Amino acid sequence: MKINPYQPDQSGMAYSVGTTLDRFIKLKQSDFPFASGELSQLLRDIALAAKIVNRETNRAGLANIGGAFGQTNIQGEEQQKLDVIANIRFIRALSKGGEVCAIVSEEEDSVIDLQNGSGKYVVAIDPLDGSSNIDVNISIGTIFSIYRRKTPVGSPIQLEDIMQPGSEQVAAGYVLYGSSTMLVYTTGFGVNGFTYEASLGEFFLSHPDIQAPKDGKIYSINEGSELEWSQEIKEYILSCKQQGYSARYIGSLVADFHRNLLKGGIYLYPATVKNPSGKLRLLYEANALALIAEQAGAQATDGNQRILDIQPESLHQRTPLIIGSSRMVQEASTKIKSSTLQKS
Repeated sequence: MKINPYQPDQSGMAYSVGTTLDRFIKLKQSDFPFASGELSQLLRDIALAAKIVNRETNRAGLANIGGAFGQTNIQGEEQQKLDVIANIRFIRALSKGGEVCAIVSEEEDSVIDLQNGSGKYVVAIDPLDGSSNIDVNISIGTIFSIYRRKTPVGSPIQLEDIMQPGSEQVAAGYVLYGSSTMLVYTTGFGVNGFTYEASLGEFFLSHPDIQAPKDGKIYSINEGSELEWSQEIKEYILSCKQQGYSARYIGSLVADFHRNLLKGGIYLYPATVKNPSGKLRLLYEANALALIAEQAGAQATDGNQRILDIQPESLHQRTPLIIGSSRMVQEASTKIKSSTLQKS
């Protein structure tokens, strides 16, 4: 059997299977003539922090850095030790890189103004999604969004630089720390995935030009919250069961999204009686995954409108999220739009 070591991207250009993330970023830099290399360097900074977090995650059981930290974050959620470590690592990498002027993190109450007059970008990040799964060795992740600041470089950071809808993202991605560590990102020109080779210390292109299946047979939702769902959500999930779909729910957003992106499926975290505005955060969770989904041919909605069209009003704003294969999301949205919980 003859193996072709090259696969084309959307432009028809071929990349070797052994292409490193750094090399790939350099090859694609021409997509951003306005950026003068800053965006490319910013992506490298994120990759570097991801390597460090990957190392810390892999030795969590040996270094006593699993378990609870003993404090809660702005969401009222108990912080894990690795939440704090990952937050520090990413903030440090983004601060030292020089391309970022402000950071929004799930673990911080307010915007981190880096006082960097030359920084052109704002980063919104969930440093460690699903961290409560660390102690039982289940996949976790990092989610990030990158925005180009609206105000002139050199001027103080303003609210308009931070409160941008997801459609304004110049790049977004996630890192999955699982059986292998993967970095998946988009700059608005398709979605590409890179797998980390620890012995070489490099991310290698492993999933070029990811295309999500238009349909699927997997639904992902926390069925323990069923009693708090709207009737429309209950009816949609019942229809999934009647059609013979498989239930798959890991409890780590990145892991559930990644599986459905590759295999086809739908992920739902709807409004509930307890959380009528949803639970997932718009700026640093939903927006990033929505951009990746759309770039891969999938869809993302809150049940009433496209996620990327939502104008954020607060740093830690929550939103319902329905994301995945386009036909499945369309079917779910049709059933959910009349939901009284979604309207409230």
